Amino acid sequence: MRGPRGRIEYAGGKVREWRSKALPRYRRLTKKAEALIASVYLSGTSTRRVKRALSALFEGAVSKDVVSRTWRKVKVDWDAWCARSLADEDIVRLILDGTVVRTRIDKRATNVSVLAAIGVRRDGQKVLLAIRNMGGESRAAWASFLGDLDARDLRAPEFVVVDGAPGLEAALTELWGEDLPIQRCTVHKHRNLLAHAPKHLHTEIGEDYRDMIYAATAEEVAKRRKAFLRKWRLKCRAVADSLAEAGDRLFTFTRLPSSQWKAARTTNAIERLNEEFRRRIKTQTVLPAPDTVPMLLWALLASGQIRMRKVDGWETLDQPLEPAVLDEAA
Repeated sequence: MRGPRGRIEYAGGKVREWRSKALPRYRRLTKKAEALIASVYLSGTSTRRVKRALSALFEGAVSKDVVSRTWRKVKVDWDAWCARSLADEDIVRLILDGTVVRTRIDKRATNVSVLAAIGVRRDGQKVLLAIRNMGGESRAAWASFLGDLDARDLRAPEFVVVDGAPGLEAALTELWGEDLPIQRCTVHKHRNLLAHAPKHLHTEIGEDYRDMIYAATAEEVAKRRKAFLRKWRLKCRAVADSLAEAGDRLFTFTRLPSSQWKAARTTNAIERLNEEFRRRIKTQTVLPAPDTVPMLLWALLASGQIRMRKVDGWETLDQPLEPAVLDEAA
C-alpha cells in the first residue's frame, strides 16, 4: 500500500522509498530487481512473462520496455566485468575447476563445460575472477582461459588448487613455470580411486584414504601414504597406481600451515558455487544458450544472491610455504 511522503509499505512492515516520478520508470528498480530480471531472462523466460511476473510487485511499473532496458544494462555490466583489469587484485591462492551444464546448441540439448577461477585475496576473502564457456576442459581450453587472466594482469599466485585435469596442470606450468605449487583436489582423487575398484572395496578404500588425507601432521600424512600404497598394491593394484599417478601434487597442502589445510585440499569453493547455481536453475533442466550459463552465475553473485566467505585459516595466509619434498612414497 502507498504510505506517507511517497513511501511504499510492503507486507511484514518493511518500508521502501518510492523514487521521484521525474525519473524514468526503469530507473526506479533496485539492483536486486535488475538482477532478478536478468536471472529470470537468462533462464529462458520471455520479456512478456518477466513483465507479467513483476508487475504486481512494482505496482505495474515494470513494462516490457523496462525489462529490455534492464537486460541491456546488465549485459553491459557483464561485458565490463569480463574485461576488467586484475592488476590490483592481491591474489595469493587460485582455485580452478570446471562444471558441466546442460544447454541448447542448434536446438539440441548438449552438455557444455564452464570453466571458473576463484581467487583468494591476502585477507582471505574469496572472489570470482572469471567464468567462461570454453566448450571443454582440454589443454587448449584451459590455456585460453588462463591466458585471458594473464592478459588482464593477474599476478602469478602463490598456490593453486585444481581438479586434476592433466590439460589444466600442463597449461598452468606453461604459463607460470614448473615451480608453481599445485594442489590436486583430494575429493576428485577419492572419486578416481573408487572408479578403479570393485564396489565391495569402496568402504575400505574410503576409510584408508581419509585416514591418510586427514592425518594431523605432514609426517603422519607421509607415513600413511606409504602404508596406503603398500597395502593396495597387493589388494587392488589399480587403486595404488591411481594414487601414485597424482604424485606429490595430491599432498602440496602439507607445505602450508595446518590451519589452512581444510580450505587448500579441495576445489570445494567452486563446487559449492556450482551447487548454489544448480539450486536456482533447477526448474530449467536445459538452459536456452551456452553463453547464458556464465552470465547467469555472475548475475547471482553480483546481486548478492550468492555470497562467498573468507577461507578457513586465512589468518596465516602470509606465512611462506615449506620447501617441496621429493616423492619417497612411490
